[in-house]
Amino acid sequence: MHIFVAEDEKTIRRELTILLENAMYQVTAPENFENIPDQITEASPDLILLDVNLPGMSGFDICSMLRQRENSCPVIFLTSRTDSMDELTGMLRGGDDYITKPYQAPILLARIAAVLKRTHRNTEKISFIYKDVQLDISKCSISCGGREMELTKNEMKILHLLFMHAGNYVARQDLIEYLWENQIFIDDNTLSVHVTRIREKLRELDRDNFIQTKRGMGYRI
Repeated sequence: MHIFVAEDEKTIRRELTILLENAMYQVTAPENFENIPDQITEASPDLILLDVNLPGMSGFDICSMLRQRENSCPVIFLTSRTDSMDELTGMLRGGDDYITKPYQAPILLARIAAVLKRTHRNTEKISFIYKDVQLDISKCSISCGGREMELTKNEMKILHLLFMHAGNYVARQDLIEYLWENQIFIDDNTLSVHVTRIREKLRELDRDNFIQTKRGMGYRI
């Protein structure tokens, strides 16, 4: 996901960039605040972190202009202004959330993830096809040649990540973090058990070698 950060305080802008990049987001954080609406349109981000007090044009006016252009990109206002009327103004201007400084990094990341999940829920791809094998996210199933096998939630998530990177290896650690991102420690063998079960289901669909393993690289389809 791509996040556009409109923050004029250099230290905070740098801090946000590092935080978001460490969370695996792509970040655009301009230092020039002329024509921010045009910069946002050109960048085409998935979410905008928008300070209210910007030079030239306020964050409220920027959000209003984007909505007038029928730009539906979600906006989270990030500001030191704590007045409840400011928060109301932000929502009325088309904002999706309002976070005051100083923020706590884990809470900010959680709020970003929540807005992205809510606003992109209906645009996510729900069906993938690769080498005649179809993964249906909505049905939590995999099928080939007219036959279909149901998947558990974790089996579906593993295949989802592999299909999204079809043809390329996905590291075991990346799969573990994708599956159990909120847990500190996961037994590495747990992933192997899930992959083995997926392979058994693929075998019933006559796709024995659909998932390949390479030591030190991970899995790929």
